[in-house]
Amino acid sequence: MQNAEQEKFVFVINHDSDIPKYQQLVNGINNAIAENILQKGDLLPSVNSICKNNQLSRDTVFKAYSILKDQKTIDSVPNKGYYVSGETRKVLLVLDTFKAYKEVLYHSFVNNLADNVITDVQFHHYNIDVFKTIINNSVGKYYKYVVMNFDNKEVSSILSSISNEKLLLIDWNIHSKKENNYIFQDFGNGFYESLKEAVDLFKKYKSVHFIYPDYTNHPKETLEFFKKFCIDFKLKYEIITDPKKFNIESGIAYISISDRVLGHFLEQCKEKDFEPGKDVGFLSYNETPMKKFIYKGISVVSTDFKELGTKAAAFITHDEVVQCYVPTKLILRESL
Repeated sequence: MQNAEQEKFVFVINHDSDIPKYQQLVNGINNAIAENILQKGDLLPSVNSICKNNQLSRDTVFKAYSILKDQKTIDSVPNKGYYVSGETRKVLLVLDTFKAYKEVLYHSFVNNLADNVITDVQFHHYNIDVFKTIINNSVGKYYKYVVMNFDNKEVSSILSSISNEKLLLIDWNIHSKKENNYIFQDFGNGFYESLKEAVDLFKKYKSVHFIYPDYTNHPKETLEFFKKFCIDFKLKYEIITDPKKFNIESGIAYISISDRVLGHFLEQCKEKDFEPGKDVGFLSYNETPMKKFIYKGISVVSTDFKELGTKAAAFITHDEVVQCYVPTKLILRESL
C-alpha cells in the first residue's frame, strides 16, 4: 500500500457531532469519491491508521468499510487492504408530494443520469419539520442535492448547510437567493400568457370560475394573474375556495389546480348530461400522461416536467451554474 495513495484521503472525525462516527467515515469516503479526490482503484487508509489517527475502535472502522462494501463502493484484497471499486455518486431528490406529473419529472431526471449515479427520493409534504429532518440527515452524504422549494421562511436557512455548487432548487421561485442554482416554472406571467392563447374559447362562456381550494399549496400569484387576465379581456369571473361549493352550471368555464376537482367536474357532467367543451368548459393545471385520454381529452396549462427533469439531470452531470425557467404551455383539447 503506497503512502501517496493513502494521502489522497484524510479522514477527520468530529467527536462533537450527532452523526455516528462510522457514518462520518462512510460520508467522508463517499464525498471524496464524488469530488474525484478518490478514484476507482485508489487505496484507502488502513483500519489501523484510521483508528490511530482518529482515536476510533476497530469495530467502528470495520462497520464503515463493511457498509461501503455492501454498497459496492469499495472492495478489499487480503494482505493489501481496501480500495475504491466503483465511482458511484449518490444524489438526493427532494419533492413535495408524489403525483402523476411528478412521476414524469422523476423518470425524466433518472433516465438522463449516468449509470453510476444513484438517486434517493424523499418527500417533504410541505411540512417544515419533515423538510428539516431530511436535509439535516443528508448533509455530507450526497454528491448533489435537487430540492423542490415551498413557502416557508425557514427553508432558506435550512438549505444553507448545503454548499451552493451542490444545490439545485426546482419548481417554485420562493425564498431563493440570487446565487442559487435553479430551474423554475413561471406561475405568474407564464400562466397569464397561456390563458391569452385561449381567450377566444373562454369568451364562449358567460363566466370563468377558478377553483382554488383553500387547502392548496399552489402559488397564490396564479390567482393574481388570473384576475388580471379576466379584467384585461373583460371576462366575468369568480374564485371558489371551498370545493364543497363547486356545483357546475351550464355556460361556465372552469379552471382548476386540483385533479380531485377534475374528477368531481366529470361526475357532475355525467349526472347533469353536460358535454365538456360545449355546455361547460374545463382547463386543468399540470399535464399528466392520462389527461389526453380522459373523456375526449382535458385541456391543460402546464410546465414541461420532462424538460424540467432533463435540465435537472444536466446539473448533476455538469459542474456549471444553472439559472433558468421552464416555459409554461397551453395544450388545447376537447374540454374547453
